[in-house]
Amino acid sequence: MTELLFRNDAYLKSAVGSVILVSDQSGIVFDKSVFYPNSGGQAGDIGEITWFDGNCCPINNTVKTDDGSVMLMASEGAKLPAVGTACQQILNWEKRYRHMRMHTALHLLSVVIPLPVTGGQITSEKGRLDFDMPDAPEDKQLLEDQLNNLIAGDYSVTTSWISDSELMENPGLVKTMSVKPPIGTGKVRLVKIANDSQIIDLQPCGGTHVQRTSEIGPITFGKIEKKGRQNRRVSIRLS
Repeated sequence: MTELLFRNDAYLKSAVGSVILVSDQSGIVFDKSVFYPNSGGQAGDIGEITWFDGNCCPINNTVKTDDGSVMLMASEGAKLPAVGTACQQILNWEKRYRHMRMHTALHLLSVVIPLPVTGGQITSEKGRLDFDMPDAPEDKQLLEDQLNNLIAGDYSVTTSWISDSELMENPGLVKTMSVKPPIGTGKVRLVKIANDSQIIDLQPCGGTHVQRTSEIGPITFGKIEKKGRQNRRVSIRLS
């Protein structure tokens, strides 16, 4: 499986990896990856890879393979590196950083709206969570103000690890009903948003996040849409 460099350092913008597989669909698997694959509602990273003699290949998407490896999807018709080639992986940092800001903002949205989450999506432009919410909120502006107050609180965002069995013994940590927690490897990554005296949020997550909530910046609420008998979709945008 690919070594997930982004998991230990979401701010790593480039890294060298060796090609271990090239697929018939222009997908490239490396022994280690700074690119995050499309998973958990977060869009896959884009960017480029370069290798000797000035070769360059645009990466239009990143996906997860059936065995859990990370596959970088090259542009159609692009020249691809051979297996064994050492390549420099270079993120489109602007998009990745917006994903990090939005993903962290959605964690805080689940605090402002403390209801079961039934779905979600993260892009560089907007994000949304679907909630088990039979009735629409009475004051959308109040929710927006509460979310922005948490963001401005400049809470730290840190990670830690627990075992699969520890997660099973603490089911209240799981907020998302539609996405299974990242289990199966024997350990689960927890993302904590907190200050010295208070934990704001703690839940399992394999995505990328900022280090401080103040990095998110102001958030604007979009529509709150009814999706089924009990589901409502809450969309937010980065300023």
